[in-house]
Amino acid sequence: MHFDDQDTPRVRRFQRKVTLLSAGGTFLDGYDLTVIAVALPLIAEQWPLTAGTKSLITVAAIAGSFLGATLLGRLTDRLGRKAVYVIDLLAFVLFAVATAFSQTVWQLVLFRFLLGVGIGADYPISATLVSEFSSNKRRGRHGTSLAAMWFVGALAAYVVGLAVAPLGDWAWRALLLVGAVFALVVFLFRMTLPESPRWLASQGRHQEAVEVLRTVTGRTDITMVEAAPVARPPVSSLFVGAARRRTLFVCGFWFCYATAYYGISLYTPTILAPLTHGSRTLTIVGSGAVALIGLVGSIVGMNLVDGWGRRPLIITSFAGLTVALVVLALNSSPSLGFLIALFSVAVLFANSGGGILNFVYPTELFPTALRATGTGVATSVSRIGSILGVVVFPNLVAAWGTNVALWFFAAVGLAGLLICVSLAPETRGRTLEDITREERVRVAG
Repeated sequence: MHFDDQDTPRVRRFQRKVTLLSAGGTFLDGYDLTVIAVALPLIAEQWPLTAGTKSLITVAAIAGSFLGATLLGRLTDRLGRKAVYVIDLLAFVLFAVATAFSQTVWQLVLFRFLLGVGIGADYPISATLVSEFSSNKRRGRHGTSLAAMWFVGALAAYVVGLAVAPLGDWAWRALLLVGAVFALVVFLFRMTLPESPRWLASQGRHQEAVEVLRTVTGRTDITMVEAAPVARPPVSSLFVGAARRRTLFVCGFWFCYATAYYGISLYTPTILAPLTHGSRTLTIVGSGAVALIGLVGSIVGMNLVDGWGRRPLIITSFAGLTVALVVLALNSSPSLGFLIALFSVAVLFANSGGGILNFVYPTELFPTALRATGTGVATSVSRIGSILGVVVFPNLVAAWGTNVALWFFAAVGLAGLLICVSLAPETRGRTLEDITREERVRVAG
């Protein structure tokens, strides 16, 4: 079941709608995970924060997203894409409001953790739904559009940070509250989307799947060959046979990307601050410039993924990231301009491949019955990398200096490169069913 033989203006409009509303979720992911980097210096001016509590505030949402991706990815395969797709946006609204009105550090940590549960859930849900509604020739572009919107959200956090700066003590609360407003708008529009016909068919609900296809395409002559419902395989099947190689690949490259990217991006304001002579505006502008170049990288990759292909794109991405980090590590006394330039190059390469194909490869390499589950598992592993990057970086800097920390991330980038060279498949232009069938043939052989 695919949409290549239904490539009409009506279908393309619907696919753009699905992609846009799913991208709204990843925009919120980017905003809510990045906004704490902007808000933390403001919070520290009002509350006495130790290095430990700063780390807890920073890592809380990432830890929550680990739990959300693990549990709700599996739930999405059981209950359907749409049910969880809509509900998880409620977590964005409710807990973004709660964080904005936190009265203690521990309330802030708790509500950021619960917000993170919704963030983690949205990765497998949004990516899966977009993949299952896309045509083969546009699936890569649609999937990478989600990732590009993540970086738009990250950039928006810096823009909003500048806009609310005049609010003084209320600035950080306004920053967090804006995320709830964004989430409410996306939630209302998401309610209009139908369930995935691929998921419906896998549950034996063929007539409902046909009705969705007729609504999307506008055709009344669509029929479907009924088949028995697809058995729901256990999560352990992701680690057996040919599936194990695919699981190792998506978990491995995403882990390496997340470790390096989060370690750098969430501490960019902290790293730049000593070189801006206390200028909060200059620190935010410099960090925002790095985020902007990261967005440019994702747009470059988005335009190459269906033409050049997944494999060369992700290999080039990790190669460029690793080289940029090595050059940074070799310079022991960098200027502000040098840091901004090299950080920009690093995220440009990182986001052109590893940072956008994490929304494509998992949904392509896992079958319908395990698509959201597998994507959720990969997301969870990436959250471990994110936490590692966030926790390890400041401790390495404190113990041995920034250069040692950068060498650590360069080694992580090199590990990601080796994983991609060894394991990255090419899935461009192929149906999801063909990709799944190839795995079954390998297992049978």
